[in-house]
Amino acid sequence: MRRIRLPGSAGDRNWRGSARLAASCALLFCTLSLLVDWDAGSLTPLRALLWITLSAAVCTVLLPQRVSAGPDWLAVRTPWRRCTVRTEALVSVRQYDGVSSHLVLRDVHGNRLELDPRVLTANPLLWHELDTGVRRSIQRGTLHQGIGALQRLGHRIDDEALRAVLRSSGLS
Repeated sequence: MRRIRLPGSAGDRNWRGSARLAASCALLFCTLSLLVDWDAGSLTPLRALLWITLSAAVCTVLLPQRVSAGPDWLAVRTPWRRCTVRTEALVSVRQYDGVSSHLVLRDVHGNRLELDPRVLTANPLLWHELDTGVRRSIQRGTLHQGIGALQRLGHRIDDEALRAVLRSSGLS
């Protein structure tokens, strides 16, 4: 059964492939661990249950966040919870670089959201929804921190989109 998407909402177009990869890795882990245990002659129903449980945990850990956006909102859903911020009422945006680069968004209602900026780079519609909301936050005067970080991210996204267009047209 297909999910019904809200009109005007955008989602991460790479999420299904990443979720499929997470499930495949967990299934491979389960299969290999059961085969090795069976070959060693130590496979019991309790140990099989243990390997299946560990494989489910591997799948849960590897499952990526599901990011979606619409007019004036951005949401991130994990297996445990859903976080939503109002993009037209943002107070601060912080970008943490390093091995695990992520953006932290806060709105006037106290909601907090963390997401990987690569999701925005790979999905121009998500970036457009966030950028539109950020512009409204700036107009309303609620956004006080992080305008520079968003501008740098916007330039990086625009540069990546330009490179993709040039590559597909054969000019680069």
